[in-house]
Amino acid sequence: MTNRVLHTQAELDAIDFRKLDGLVPIVVQDGETGQVLMLGFANLEAAQKTLETRQVHFWSRSRQELWRKGEISGNTLSLMSLHADCDGDALLARVEPAGPTCHTGETSCFGDETEVLAGYLTSLDATLAARAEERPERSYTTQLLNDKNLRLKKLGEETAELVASLATGDRPRIVAEAADLMYHLLVALRAEEMSVDDLLQELADRA
Repeated sequence: MTNRVLHTQAELDAIDFRKLDGLVPIVVQDGETGQVLMLGFANLEAAQKTLETRQVHFWSRSRQELWRKGEISGNTLSLMSLHADCDGDALLARVEPAGPTCHTGETSCFGDETEVLAGYLTSLDATLAARAEERPERSYTTQLLNDKNLRLKKLGEETAELVASLATGDRPRIVAEAADLMYHLLVALRAEEMSVDDLLQELADRA
């Protein structure tokens, strides 16, 4: 499965909830700013409720129950789009938050945006490094790493899609396409035995 926006029950059924005993991690991202707000877990019912109500729902591992973000605090997360990752075992919810997301009163559970971005890129790069080492057969990342022509083609396509979104001023698509391009860029670097550390060091040197 490539990264796709989810709309239907059939698309939800394709998500692999088996790896974590019926759950998948769900990353929540501000659809306007791109800031990562929180990480939770969802079972199939929570994902269904999220799509049906356009309000983000989770499964509480401690209470063993379904819950809607903001049902007590009022700090809800209105769904803009729900995405599956390339392997179909994680979700990304792009949202419009009403108030702070973290129970501490902070905007994000992860703190400073700059640190979050570097941490996210490092985490993603570590996953790509594992894929490069293990080469799981059904992984989209493995397909890209194994096929230079496909890898470069997809990098070009994602660049063109970002440019098209910028040209039309489609803000939600701009963020989504930029994220897709970042993923394909890191895969291309990994294929050349380079990592996100090389990229961050170059940016630091330029600064």
